[in-house]
Amino acid sequence: MKKIGEHRTLLGVDKNVTLKELKTIYRNVMKDTHPDKFINDEAGKIEAEEKSKSVIEAYHFLVSINSETQEKYKEEYTETITKSNIQDFYLEKSILTVQHLNGNMYEYMGVPRNTYIKMVNADSPSRFARRHIYGNFIYRKSGEAMAD
Repeated sequence: MKKIGEHRTLLGVDKNVTLKELKTIYRNVMKDTHPDKFINDEAGKIEAEEKSKSVIEAYHFLVSINSETQEKYKEEYTETITKSNIQDFYLEKSILTVQHLNGNMYEYMGVPRNTYIKMVNADSPSRFARRHIYGNFIYRKSGEAMAD
């Protein structure tokens, strides 16, 4: 959850920002911080490169958790969480990463360690997740497993 707040603060947006607004804000911030603006200022260029990386990361992250993005992929997400059991999962810095047997991976933000421990000890992590994870935490798709 801290990460979400930091990204929103960096771009100066709130949780109700639309994808169109987010894109416009991102482009304007990138214009101001682009390393190419610092032709004869090496220190400024290095600082701009770091800031640009942070802005790009924030933008992509906020797009991935935006309600419009989630609505677009809702059918795929719903099918995954209802029909595909969990293959693997782990918690790192309050982010629960869940990989499903169909190859889809999702990250759930702000999951308490005690909830994760309950999931580890559950007879069925998939059933536990359906009851206690899905729908209770902000999530984003984090990838798909590569086919062999």
